[in-house]
Amino acid sequence: MSVSNFKNIFFVFLGNTIYALGITMFILPSGIITGGTTGLALTFNHYFQVPISLFVFGFNLLMFILGAAVLGKRFALTTLISTFYYPIILGIFQKIPALSQITNDRMLCTICGGIMIGFSIGLVIHAGASTGGMDIPPLVLNKKLGLSVSAMLYVFDCTILILQMTFSNAEQTIYGIVLVMIYSVILDKFLMMGTSQTQVKIISTQYELINQAIQKQLDRGTTFLQAETGYLNVNQPIILSVISNRELVKLNKLVMDIDPKAFIIISHVNEVKGRGFSSQKIYK
Repeated sequence: MSVSNFKNIFFVFLGNTIYALGITMFILPSGIITGGTTGLALTFNHYFQVPISLFVFGFNLLMFILGAAVLGKRFALTTLISTFYYPIILGIFQKIPALSQITNDRMLCTICGGIMIGFSIGLVIHAGASTGGMDIPPLVLNKKLGLSVSAMLYVFDCTILILQMTFSNAEQTIYGIVLVMIYSVILDKFLMMGTSQTQVKIISTQYELINQAIQKQLDRGTTFLQAETGYLNVNQPIILSVISNRELVKLNKLVMDIDPKAFIIISHVNEVKGRGFSSQKIYK
């Protein structure tokens, strides 16, 4: 097994462990409702007294079989650990009383639980795996009917929250909605962490000097975009470059030193792939 595969497996185990800890320490003791497989398990626990860890195991197994049948063996292998490990570690943590006595403050439980859930799911997805359970139906619907995965995730989460509203008070419901929002934001931020960059477009008559300065002083690649000014209809090359966020101040000073009248357009991009970012630079 390669080092990369070993690291991915480690992060899948770690992500599921943190997920189970977050549920045990903050969600179950506070009575906060939530989405996903855990939210569905809370509903069945309330109405049919089915143990949460047992329901999660059974549901994950059913979804695992569905995913393997519809999405293929490769998908099944990426969800194998989450399918069986998460309910087992959740059941173990539930038997440790100290874990459920961290705090009685619902707001603190909502914030901490949301952060841990979002972070843990991010770890698993970053490792190229899936948490299984309720992640699988949207993927199946997407393959069979072409429905949006993100839209279906929201539909299922909202449906599960509505089911729990039948036995929860207004306060629990509000906290549950806040919880889902927190872990959704944390998940998005985690997945984008370290990949966002800054794109700059520079319009200047001194474009040759600025171009050379960016390449030599920042060691960043540049591209000329051919453009024409709207007022005087003069051909004017635009310098396009992508830099790290921390290099923005240095680039701004570099451009202003060469041409104080330069026009700079700055925008943030979520992800950049290619030479100098996702692959090594090659100097010629």
